[in-house]
Amino acid sequence: MQLRALFASVTLLFPAALPAQTVPARADTPSASAVAPETAKPDRPFRDTAGYRYPALSRTQRDLQNLAYALQLRDYCADDRVPDDFVKAQLASFSRITGRAETCRTLLAY
Repeated sequence: MQLRALFASVTLLFPAALPAQTVPARADTPSASAVAPETAKPDRPFRDTAGYRYPALSRTQRDLQNLAYALQLRDYCADDRVPDDFVKAQLASFSRITGRAETCRTLLAY
């Protein structure tokens, strides 16, 4: 049963990654160079994402990484054998990543 669920999830996710790499640009859509000057910031042209077809994929990846880190931290919070100083240091590190003050209680949001 688990193998079937794993196969189904891989089958569903794999085709979503292919079109971004294999679909040629259409003639009726603006090219990245035509869109870039409008959206690119003058001091950061290397960060221009105007031509991205799926800009939300990076956010999904970041959310999944944060979820994995939060679940690990929740385990640290629940385990009395883990020293408090270590837990505080890990929460501070995670706070820098997420941009909000994280505590063992705020990890319940993940």
